[in-house]
Amino acid sequence: MKRICSVYKSPRKNEMYLYVERREALTRVPEALLAIFGAPQHVFDLVLTPERKLARENTGTVLANLDTRGFHLQMPPQEEDYIEHLPEELLRRNDPL
Repeated sequence: MKRICSVYKSPRKNEMYLYVERREALTRVPEALLAIFGAPQHVFDLVLTPERKLARENTGTVLANLDTRGFHLQMPPQEEDYIEHLPEELLRRNDPL
């Protein structure tokens, strides 16, 4: 179940990525999704196998979505993920007095 994938980033939403099979490119991605995603910007190609670990996605889910839908959409992390590690003083710095 090895796939050669192309990964595209969205110019409209930071950290939103679209995985597709390289040989099919964007042919199976719905036009409505592309309208929201924006003009896809190619980031890189990779060989995706069930053994390969991805930073924020489950490889099995990505492979299954490539089989059934022809694409996998990686959403950006929730806002809380970015600020959880910040010290309280930085979180309060811009609060009104």
